[in-house]
Amino acid sequence: MTADAVETITPDAAVEGKSRGTVPAARHETFTVDYHLAAPPSTVFEAFADTPVRRRWFKLPGRQVSYHHDFTLNGGETASSVFTVPGAAPERLAYASRYLDIRPGSRIVYAYTARVDDMPRWTSLVTVELQPHLDGTHLRWTEQAAFLTPSAEPEHDFPHLRGATRLRLNGLAAALGQPQGSSTTPVRM
Repeated sequence: MTADAVETITPDAAVEGKSRGTVPAARHETFTVDYHLAAPPSTVFEAFADTPVRRRWFKLPGRQVSYHHDFTLNGGETASSVFTVPGAAPERLAYASRYLDIRPGSRIVYAYTARVDDMPRWTSLVTVELQPHLDGTHLRWTEQAAFLTPSAEPEHDFPHLRGATRLRLNGLAAALGQPQGSSTTPVRM
């Protein structure tokens, strides 16, 4: 067994002393994106809370898209779509989150899982902090991700997640009717 694999033992196999095989170990990454928006924290917060506004900036790629959003403590969001790339089989994408902490105008904490073809690719804990800053809001997005099932190119999994977060925040700025916000380079911790 390599350092990158974990042995999985089924209950029946444990009794017989047999293992079913190995699965890759989860890889963990943390990053932070600081972003400035030219809107007060209360307006930025509402862009997370108000479902029609959220639909303008939080999107899954593809067709056959469905969404459900319950912005309450212990509520959450589900989204699914079918994503097609020329020359490849369609992928079924799914997102499911649960809100763990909601502080109006200042903080949102949630956990989510991203699935591709019913396999959990990664799960994350996200903290979004909103602070008044000069002419708007300083948004700090901190995400702690556990990559559970690597893609065909696992070296791209973490950069893909970071890049998608930056694009999502650019979409947030557009949904608020402003040019792309300014951000610092995501920092690995």
